[in-house]
Amino acid sequence: MDIQPLGDVAIRICFGEGINEGIHQRVQRFTSKLQFANIPGIIEWVPAYNSIAIYYRPEMISFQMLVEKVEKIYHTSTGIAPLQPSVYEIPVYYGGETGQDLPFIAQYHQISEDEVISLHADKEYLIYMVGFVPGFPYLGGLSPKLAVPRLEHPRPRVPAGSVGIGGEQTGIYPSEVPSGWQIIGLTPVKLFDMDATQPFLLSAGNYIKFFPIDGQEYQRIKKLVDDKKYTLSKYVNKEG
Repeated sequence: MDIQPLGDVAIRICFGEGINEGIHQRVQRFTSKLQFANIPGIIEWVPAYNSIAIYYRPEMISFQMLVEKVEKIYHTSTGIAPLQPSVYEIPVYYGGETGQDLPFIAQYHQISEDEVISLHADKEYLIYMVGFVPGFPYLGGLSPKLAVPRLEHPRPRVPAGSVGIGGEQTGIYPSEVPSGWQIIGLTPVKLFDMDATQPFLLSAGNYIKFFPIDGQEYQRIKKLVDDKKYTLSKYVNKEG
């Protein structure tokens, strides 16, 4: 564990190099212990691929005091609970006007569009962190058989719910934003809702499992979502 100052009101704790689930599980276990410790003066913490940033009030706790408490938390077993991450099942309407880059990905890898869909929906993707725009999940686990270059000229905007692939990553856009990713489908599920009690649907340490739906099912689910009657299916990841 490496602790460094991050500006004048935060510290960054690094748990290793690279991006892999083992290191990220260490981040999640530490987050659990940090929450249990409930240290006065800490404002919030933000987990990332292999690190966590902790923001604090210097008038309540000094940098050195925070470092000492963090080191103590790291070496204690108090607050450790078995990781039981949830797997959120996200419906996706692949292809057509809502997934205009699906044919390109199939051609790029010389496979059928159905194979692209099957490969994309055949994984449980770890949510490493949430950011970029509110609710955007940074996912790990994309098959190398689906990795494709980003667009040379990003689109000015893609619809909220767009599912895309950029390089070796896949993700869902929670809102209408510019994008340089290859868009392969659209989900009717809202990832971010300012009016909800819990605005963020997803959180780091859990997983996403996509499943294909047709246009009729998309419209059915979208109406349920708009009427706030849709319940997202999820199950426990046994290996977490």
